[in-house]
Amino acid sequence: MKSKISTKNNRQFYIDWLRILLIFSVFLYHIGMYFNSWTWHVKNNITVTWLNRLMWFLHLWRMPLLFLVSGVGTYYALGHRTVKKYLRERFVRLFIPFVIGILILVPVQVYIEKINEYTSLIDFYFNMFKGVYPEGNFSWHHLWFILYLFLISVLISPFLNHLRSEQFISFKQRIIPFFEKPLTLNVFLIPLIISQAILREFYPDETHALYNDWAYFVYYILFFVAGIFFITDQSLVKAIEKQRQLYLIETIIATIFLFSISSLFTNENVMDWLYGITEIVIGWSCSITALGYSRKYFNKDSKWRKLLNEGIYPFYLLHQPVIIVIGYFIKDLTLPIILKMIMLTLTSAFVSASIYYFLIKPYNFTRVIFGMKRKINKSKH
Repeated sequence: MKSKISTKNNRQFYIDWLRILLIFSVFLYHIGMYFNSWTWHVKNNITVTWLNRLMWFLHLWRMPLLFLVSGVGTYYALGHRTVKKYLRERFVRLFIPFVIGILILVPVQVYIEKINEYTSLIDFYFNMFKGVYPEGNFSWHHLWFILYLFLISVLISPFLNHLRSEQFISFKQRIIPFFEKPLTLNVFLIPLIISQAILREFYPDETHALYNDWAYFVYYILFFVAGIFFITDQSLVKAIEKQRQLYLIETIIATIFLFSISSLFTNENVMDWLYGITEIVIGWSCSITALGYSRKYFNKDSKWRKLLNEGIYPFYLLHQPVIIVIGYFIKDLTLPIILKMIMLTLTSAFVSASIYYFLIKPYNFTRVIFGMKRKINKSKH
């Protein structure tokens, strides 16, 4: 029987584009954190509440989808590597940038937040391991995604050989036709909801601190595994593309219901359960919708895809401290808030891209510590 599983040499361009767009959405989300009314490292002199609901909605699906896409990327990146080589590659690409980021990127943003407590950044460095943030100074902040991705990669490594086995491929071929039927991927909501119903009882808040974030850690693992299992089968992906409008309608209905819960119900326990379940439905259905539309309209290559795909990871590592530093210096400017949003977005993107282009991309040392592959000297080949 011919396998319907896509070969690992068949690059899925829409996955690259989706990853690029998702990382950029993280950048825009952190721009929003500077202007909305939630607590953050540094805030504009005027904040607005109208951003809160939009950012709440974005938060429900952008990171789950990013983990799902990472699962797909992991499957294709595995190729014919041994588990040992895979783990070594994950260590270099994820753990080293994570450690470097903790040492040179995160301290900048924590220092800016606590700038009145220290005479200089150097002074802060002498105190960076003094306690755990927020009371203390040590933190990994936006690098939590890199840490979680690395830990998930380690956790699934014992099963990687099984993913390439004929038995597993045969098993997928038997059950995938069921999931090709309209909206049947919603069956995966069952383990998502059950896991959160159990774990959020003990770990209700998303902390990104790992030791008390087990509900969300498991949640992201499930999205990662879903990427490996579902989105690497091309017949199922084609079905998702055809059904994209159905999943979009489902997302819209769930979103309308989410924002109506407070007006429809008064019992707080009922509201909490409905919020939790509806948020999970939106996280899943919106992810599938995004996959369907991206495959329909972005499954194509271009020189920009290659350039952006190479630089998007260093951009992710750099963007938050850059936003915070620039935000600190412009926070008291008297400008219309929309103009200030545009200013912070453009300057932060330009500075992050410039650091990448001039200081990271050209040199193998900086490429490696920012998670990029080494440049090959073509003159020697």
